[in-house]
Amino acid sequence: MIPGLFVAEHEFEVPLDHGAPGETITVFAREVADPDGRERPWLVYLQGGPGFESPRPTGTPRGPGWLDRALKDFRVLLLDQRGTGRSTPAGGDESAEYLIHFRADSIVRDCEVIREALGSGPWSVLGQSYGGITLLTYLSFAPEGLREAFITGGVPGIGVHVDDIFSATWERVRERSRRYYERYPEDRERMLALPDRFRSLGNWLGMSDGFERVHHVLELPPDSPAFKADARDPLGLERNPIYGLLHEACWADGFATNWSAQRVRPEMPPEYFTAEHILPSMFEGARRATADALAAHEWPRLFDEAVLRANEVPVAATIYTEDLYVERRFAEQTAEMVPRMRAWITSEYDHNGLRVDGERILDRLIDLARGRA
Repeated sequence: MIPGLFVAEHEFEVPLDHGAPGETITVFAREVADPDGRERPWLVYLQGGPGFESPRPTGTPRGPGWLDRALKDFRVLLLDQRGTGRSTPAGGDESAEYLIHFRADSIVRDCEVIREALGSGPWSVLGQSYGGITLLTYLSFAPEGLREAFITGGVPGIGVHVDDIFSATWERVRERSRRYYERYPEDRERMLALPDRFRSLGNWLGMSDGFERVHHVLELPPDSPAFKADARDPLGLERNPIYGLLHEACWADGFATNWSAQRVRPEMPPEYFTAEHILPSMFEGARRATADALAAHEWPRLFDEAVLRANEVPVAATIYTEDLYVERRFAEQTAEMVPRMRAWITSEYDHNGLRVDGERILDRLIDLARGRA
């Protein structure tokens, strides 16, 4: 028990390679429920990323904000997707042959092993960002495991090449950079004086507080300990190596990425930012060799368009009109293609809407999926 909540910890042994069982890894999940709600149906939470573990409940206030709403209807399973958190960690020094098993297709198969182990029927799943992409893979290859699906800021384009995805992201970050320097013109010279690697601070510009976060770093003296600490790793590659190594692969629907973000990078003013762009220069030594091998890997399909066109699972999704990371027009095309997917298209939030107003967003998605809105 933590204040106001029942918590149980689960560990599940799953195959590293579901297609060739042998070596196993552990996947950790934390069950969270109201003390009187331990028999409610399951809601599984799939975190964004790739490479990030689920949020940790803290009692009262329960944090994150959507959890209060979820616990009215569900007991929640906070999944540390394989390689993250308390699951068997992927440290980034493994071989490419090992790391190819840490994408959404493997996560979906893990979920089905866990669902069977818990004795659950079809369950509800909430996917944030990359978790939403994973949910479309779930709908493609194991829809029988889903009762309903809620997606926030993570509806991928189906049949869209990764080059088109990153070309769109570059255009988004170009516009965000322009707007940033309109707000903080004094930061232009500060950024020009810094090495290129600090451009990735622009990844924060897709969040509701991102402009201020970037400015509060750039206003620091660049030789100060505070600046060096705050600007050292804005993409979190040290803490979450899967994010860097497999980020492009999470969009690879049947093809190799071949360093897509680098190949389609446009000419921009030198002070303009990068965002969720993983570039070869971010890796060194053996890890660079692994990253090169993963970029050259011919990935299997993530989505089955025929299955998605025949979908019968209720799906509700937010599509943020100015999402820096998930292109609106591709998301809308998917929403139009998939039967029983109801989209809430809104300009009220940035990509982190679930974090800043989670109770309202989840409540609306539940109503949409259940035909009450």
